[in-house]
Amino acid sequence: MTKPTSKIEKYIESDIFPRYESFDAAHNIDHVRTVIKESLFLAQYYDVDVDMVYVIAAFHDLGLVNGRDNHHIDSGKILEADEVICANFSQEQITIMKEAVEDHRASNEHEPRSIYGLIVAEADRIIDPHITLLRTVQYGKNKCGDLSVEEQYQRFRTHLMNKYSENGYLKLWIPYSSNAEKLKELRKIIGDEGLLYETFVGLYEEV
Repeated sequence: MTKPTSKIEKYIESDIFPRYESFDAAHNIDHVRTVIKESLFLAQYYDVDVDMVYVIAAFHDLGLVNGRDNHHIDSGKILEADEVICANFSQEQITIMKEAVEDHRASNEHEPRSIYGLIVAEADRIIDPHITLLRTVQYGKNKCGDLSVEEQYQRFRTHLMNKYSENGYLKLWIPYSSNAEKLKELRKIIGDEGLLYETFVGLYEEV
C-alpha cells in the first residue's frame, strides 16, 4: 500500500488529527484513521495522487466542529482555507479535494464527482456489522442522551433501516472494497427483529 509524503503526513498528524479529539465516539480519531487506511488501500487500484487521497480522508469530517447537518460542506471549506494545504497543492488539486470531501456523505443524492470522491465515500462506509452497529449506538447516546432505552432502540432501528436496508439510501461505489459482503451480513441482522434488539441491548450496556 502506497504512503503519502512525509511532509504532508507530519502536518496531518500534528495539526489535523488533534481536532478530532473533541468529536463524538463515532467520528473520533480512530474513525478518521480507519478512513485514511481504507482510502489508501483503495487508491492502489487507481491512477491517483496519494497525497490528495490522504488529505481528503484526513479532512473529511472536520466540519463536525460546526454540527452534523452540513459537516461535509464545512469540511470542504476548512480544507480549501488551510494555508499548508494551499501552499502544497495547486488550485485545481484543492478544488478536486474540496469537492471530494463534500461528496463523501452517504446521504448525498448525487454520485461523487471524481475518483477521489468515490474513494473517500467508499472508505467512509466502513461496513463492518459490529462497528456499524456500535457507532450507531454511540451516536444515539452522545447526541440523544435524554431518550429512554426503548426510544434509543427505535432511533437505532430507524437509522439502520433508512440507511442500510435494501431500500436504504447508502450506495457502494468501488468493487475492490469488502463493503458489499459486509453489507449483506449487516442486512441479515437488521432483518431479524429479535436479533437486532438483542444486539442493541448488548451494545447499549457496553458503551
